Formats: sequence, C-alpha cells, structure tokens
Amino acid sequence: MGTESIEASFLSIFALISFFIFLIVSKYSYKIKRGALLDKDFLKPQAFHEIAVTRSGGIAVFFSLSVFFYIYYLLYDEVLYNYISISFSVFIVGFLDDLKINIKPLSRLIIMILLLFVFIYILPIRILNVDIPYLTYLMSSQIFSSIFVLLCFLFVINGANLIDGFNGLLTINLIIINGILTYINITNQNFEFSILIISQIVILLIFLFFNFPTSKIFLGDSGAYTMGAMTGLNTIITNNLNPKISSFFFCTLLFYLFFEVFFSFFRKLYQKKSPIYPDDKHLHMLSFYKISSIYGKIKGNYLNSIFINFLYLVLIIPGLYLYNDPQLSRYWFFILLLVYLIIYSRLYRLTKN
Repeated sequence: MGTESIEASFLSIFALISFFIFLIVSKYSYKIKRGALLDKDFLKPQAFHEIAVTRSGGIAVFFSLSVFFYIYYLLYDEVLYNYISISFSVFIVGFLDDLKINIKPLSRLIIMILLLFVFIYILPIRILNVDIPYLTYLMSSQIFSSIFVLLCFLFVINGANLIDGFNGLLTINLIIINGILTYINITNQNFEFSILIISQIVILLIFLFFNFPTSKIFLGDSGAYTMGAMTGLNTIITNNLNPKISSFFFCTLLFYLFFEVFFSFFRKLYQKKSPIYPDDKHLHMLSFYKISSIYGKIKGNYLNSIFINFLYLVLIIPGLYLYNDPQLSRYWFFILLLVYLIIYSRLYRLTKN
C-alpha cells in the first residue's frame, strides 16, 4: 500500500471518529454542569437564535484535534508541539467562558496573552517571511518576533470569535481560508503539512453538518478560539514554507478577521465604548438586519453567512493572481480595507434608515 493510500485511510478513519465525537457531544453535553453550556441568553447583542443551543462544539473540536494529533504521530513519528500547545491554551481560556465561569473579558484576554506568549517564545513560533525590509530586520530579535506573532494570533483568534454569531459564518470562512492554504501547499509539494490542514477542514465540515443551516450545536468561545488559532498557525507555517509568495497575500487571506477586530476596536473607542465588550454594529450584523428584514430571522441567519462568505471569496480571488508580487499584493490588501469601509458605511446607513 502506497503512502497516499495509507494517508487517505487514516483520514477516512479520522473523519468517522470525529463525526461520532460531534454526535455524542451534541447529544449529551447539555448535562455538563447542569446545562451550563446551553446558550439561553436571547437578549445579548450577538444572539440570533430563538431556542437554547449547546455551546459544546469546542469540546468536540478539541477531542477531534487530539485524535488527529495522535494519528499524525503514528503516520510521521512527529509530535506537533506547536499545534498541541496553542490549541490547548486557547481552548482552556474559551471553555472557562463557555461554562459561564465569571471571568471578566479583560482578565480572560490577559490569561490568553500570557499563555500564548510563553508557548510562542519557547517553541518558538516565528514568521520568517515579511515583505517589509525594516520589519524583517526587527524580526531577528526573538522578543520582538514573539510579540509580533502574538499580535497576529490575537487578531485572528478574536476575529474568529467576533464573527461566530451566525450559522456557518465562521466555519465556511475558515474552510475557504484553509482550502486555499491546502491548495498552495499541495501545489508546492508540502504534502505532509497539507494533511494537517485537511484534517482541520474535515473537522470544520463535520461541525458545519451540525450547525448549518440550523444549529444543533455552537462552537462556543472554546471552539472559535481553537479553530481560529489553528488557522492562524496554518497561515504562519504556509508563509514560512513558501517564501516566494508575498506575505501580504496571507494578510489578504485573513483580511476579514483582521479588519473586524481592527475596525471594531477603533469604532468603539470613537463611540466612547469599551473595545472588549460586544455590540451589534459589526458588518455581519448589519448585513443580517438588512437580509432578515426581507427573508425573516430564521432564513436571514444562514443566508447572511452565505452572502458574507460569497462576498469574501469574490474579494480574495484577485489576490490569488497577485500572490507572487509583493507590491501588487500590498496594494490589494489596502484596496480591500477601503472596500470594507465602503461596504460597512453603506450597510450602516441602510440599517439606520
């Protein structure tokens, strides 16, 4: 049996195990801590469901990843210390919130920053390819490099958590991102690493089965943090393995997650609100209000996810043709920023009226 056949067999077994993990978790997790994982808060700014749904998707994600990490060890005799450390760190922080343990958002953020920084610095996790000369020089310092990588993780992780409010919105977005990363790595013959990303796409697809178009389970903070962190790490490693591809292309790939955090932070400061507390003025929420006014809340929930991700896909496709040119990739990244602001302002005016 060839290597490809063995890998395909292991992936098939993994997909089956992962499906049953999600099935069991979705069926029995409501019993944990007397239903602590049930999301019954229908009045919070980012609540768009009408019945109680368990926020236990993160448990299924974490156990599925753990199974794959063991399978990967059996296949390649390699322990994925970076993936194990990062996934465990963010899962724990998110799971405490899913259990409704009373930790203030700022305290939770500080815990996440400390855990991530320790592992980023010790392992270490570094970005080798940046298309800004002076920044490349600064990256030779391990302290500066670790802080820069930490900021990248925080943008992606918190961006993932911000948009995880509608059925399939985050999941489809991460499937698109990781699908493109898989294509890049297979094209450049990074087959072993491609298997790692494909395993995460499998997890996302299985979760999507339980979450779209109607929800039987939510990712919760633990699931959004974990899959956001895994996608961030996939992007960093793909960037390092493919130095001929502009790092600005990878910024383009993550632009939606990045802009959501960046724009939301400064918008709330301008409005004299705390940047770390949720509100209902994110782009995906404004588009939902417009769509649901036409199709109703139930259809609007999943139609909004389709609309946002279709728009995202249309905007990143040109970047795929520019990724070998650092200057054009840089220009396209800033064009996307402008497009985002135009779309946001237009939606804001429509919903305000």
